[in-house]
Amino acid sequence: MEIPGLILKEMAHRKWSTLLGVLAVVTAVGFSVAFFTTGEASQRETRRNLRDIGQNLRIIAKDTDMGAFWDNDYSSVMMPEEWVKRFEKVNGLFYSHLSATLKQRIDWDGHPALLTGMAAEVAPPDRRKPSMTYNIKPGQVFLGHQLAQSRGVKKQDQIKIQEKTFTVASTLAEAGTDDDIRIYMHLKDAQELLGMPGKINEIQALDCYCRNPDLDTLTVLRDQLANVLPEAKVIKMQAIAMAREKQRTMMDDYFALIMPLVVIACGILIGALAMLNTRDRREEIGVLRALGYGTPQIAALFLGKAVLLGLIGAGLGFLAGTQWSLHYGPDVFKLTVKNLKPMYSLLYWAFLLAPLFAAVSSFIPAMLAVAQDPAETLRPD
Repeated sequence: MEIPGLILKEMAHRKWSTLLGVLAVVTAVGFSVAFFTTGEASQRETRRNLRDIGQNLRIIAKDTDMGAFWDNDYSSVMMPEEWVKRFEKVNGLFYSHLSATLKQRIDWDGHPALLTGMAAEVAPPDRRKPSMTYNIKPGQVFLGHQLAQSRGVKKQDQIKIQEKTFTVASTLAEAGTDDDIRIYMHLKDAQELLGMPGKINEIQALDCYCRNPDLDTLTVLRDQLANVLPEAKVIKMQAIAMAREKQRTMMDDYFALIMPLVVIACGILIGALAMLNTRDRREEIGVLRALGYGTPQIAALFLGKAVLLGLIGAGLGFLAGTQWSLHYGPDVFKLTVKNLKPMYSLLYWAFLLAPLFAAVSSFIPAMLAVAQDPAETLRPD
């Protein structure tokens, strides 16, 4: 009888052994698929949470009085708005999410407020990413919590700031910082209200994640800024930067640690089942050897079964892991739930690697099987 026929007959005869083998592969593939699917969502969620911490770089004019800067939280020295455009033409910068900003403290009908005009983000050609700042349209404002609460202002209300009417696009949650008295608006509106057309006093930005512990990113940032914008200087908010770096590093280390353990555990499980199958079939292997089946045929019987179980388990494991991720993932990854989707590239890798992995895990039991002397296996105890 040909080997494929023997494999199918053996699988039909030993249903429980076959079922356990498929279950082992399904567990290995399903866990891996779920791990990668939710892992991708976890990393996106981490990036989103870190992004919401805010930009951690402040680029201001080089001759800014730093005492006044820290006292007012903005520079009194104006810069041309066009300066931010220089970053759009240079590759390899550690800067991303750059936004031209104009800040000024004003009195809004007896209430102190920090007026902040923001332009759409720009980025170097190789750093283009979705915006992380508020999408503020001309004629709209985002009001800080304290200003909205003290004035009784709600979303979609019409308010006047220095005789110009604006629509409240959003009222912000309480922050416990001067953001609670901030009025965010489009940069052009702020320039018009303050009589400073084409002027800004800060460029906010985000430094790019770098895992090299020997690299002083602040020195790199300052060297790059000197080449792109020598008239300015950069300040890095170290607390925010360190929080980002530690969280990203922790996530990278976590996945690097867990995934090998998953692979090893699944390999041990499949190998153990193959070993038990070999032990239970000693007499059967002896009969096959006595009937003239050689080493290649018996090895092919064991390894062929492992490959077939790997193919079946790959398909079922992908479905199981994906369904588990899509069912439970939204409860965990609330910010990036829309991006939690089946990763069909994993199906390709499952069909490629699961049979190979199952065959490798069964290799030692298969070699033990073909090495058995038929006279010994058929000799009664």
